[in-house]
Amino acid sequence: MTEPASKRVLYSVDDRIATLTINRPEKLNALDPGMLGAIAGHLHELDRSTEARVLILAAAGDRAFCVGADIGVWSGLEPIEMWRNWVRTGSGVFDQLARLRIPTIAALNGYTFGGGLELALACDLRIAANTVQLSAPETKIGTVPGWGGTYRLAELIGPARAKQMIFTGARIPAETAATWGLVNEVVASDQLQLRVRELAAEIAANAPVSVQLAKAAIDGTRGIGTGVALEAMAGALAGMTEDGREGVQAFREKRAPDFRDR
Repeated sequence: MTEPASKRVLYSVDDRIATLTINRPEKLNALDPGMLGAIAGHLHELDRSTEARVLILAAAGDRAFCVGADIGVWSGLEPIEMWRNWVRTGSGVFDQLARLRIPTIAALNGYTFGGGLELALACDLRIAANTVQLSAPETKIGTVPGWGGTYRLAELIGPARAKQMIFTGARIPAETAATWGLVNEVVASDQLQLRVRELAAEIAANAPVSVQLAKAAIDGTRGIGTGVALEAMAGALAGMTEDGREGVQAFREKRAPDFRDR
């Protein structure tokens, strides 16, 4: 009997640091629809709470971070089902992760393949164990990256190297990944969790609104959520002005506002 998704995706918050753990080590942490739904639910709550200032995305076991989509699930789908119920769902969840208000750090160990690589790419930072292997192997089984791998990978390491990874499906070791900028740091495997936690704590100690605004600004310059970021910042700035306060007060008092251009 399949465990409930809440057992395959674990969530906790400690010292302002949230940890989302893919907990299916016997399947190399392959993702199924229930797990995608669980991840989406936790991200939704995180984005509407101030309980956590940083999210760590980790995985159970030492063999794999995530080998991507569970082939046993999607291989039996008809093309229209694949589009409706798998590709679009996964893309939506990964976009939700990429747009999360707080910073995100992926702790990569072992095999990071296909959808697992795409999951890591949706995070802000990637810290890798020296044993990690990263791959976009979809062309080896007659498909293509479907959860943001083509554009996020190309943006991160450049189109030529992204094409090399996708066209060949070759496994990239930790040292090459670091050289290419695919990961931020490489550490000994027994130091991975310690280093990720240390980095998360360093971020969490800073002014959270400043960190989140910086993330929105950086992403906005890359064309990610630009309109939302600009509107949010403009609205917040307008609300802090005397005119902003006057407008709200006038509305409450049912009178014409007296704006002063300040």
